Amino acid sequence: MPGIKYITGVLTLSLLGTLHAQEQEKNEEKSVYIKGNALLIPIGIVNAALEHQVSKKFTVQGDVLISPWKSFAGHELQYYSVSLEGRYYFNEAFRHWYIGANIAGSRFNVQKWNYWNDNIGTDEETGITRKNSDLYQKGYSVIFGVTGGYQFNISDRWNIDIYAAVGTSQDFYKGYDRSRGDRYDGAAGYNKSGEILPYRGGVMISYKLK
Repeated sequence: MPGIKYITGVLTLSLLGTLHAQEQEKNEEKSVYIKGNALLIPIGIVNAALEHQVSKKFTVQGDVLISPWKSFAGHELQYYSVSLEGRYYFNEAFRHWYIGANIAGSRFNVQKWNYWNDNIGTDEETGITRKNSDLYQKGYSVIFGVTGGYQFNISDRWNIDIYAAVGTSQDFYKGYDRSRGDRYDGAAGYNKSGEILPYRGGVMISYKLK
């Protein structure tokens, strides 16, 4: 029957076209960008990343952050982290707005921002008086979060990626008093805390490797 032959022909051409498009996408070279955070370099903190395209709109990014400061403006600021992130671009990979899911792990020896003062406190149990600016924390964190950003092209191989992430941080740490050389928290093991906070962000200068 002519009608059946016509429908069969249309379906066959449609299937061949779909397979051809999929084969083309499979054979397309996936781009890879190496990146560095321009906002952190001036204060001696290294934040580098590699973003790899996995499909037209999806990429995977891995990054490291290294803050080696035993003392920065009088505060401990040693922080080392690695993270893995999946990104979805609304337009196409490496172009314009995107959202992502991120998981990160870190080790730290830092003084939390709320201890950047000389307020005096007395422990009710021990009677020991301590100054906030003498207290710091050592431990590790596991963080889960979401990222939002915008990436745009400035030349054939150079991009700028502006982004920020917020998430839940699960922290395990020990608190120390540098003036007395002892722990101020009185715990036998690690203290545990959880909080929601912004934990990543900046302006990445990106170079296309391929």
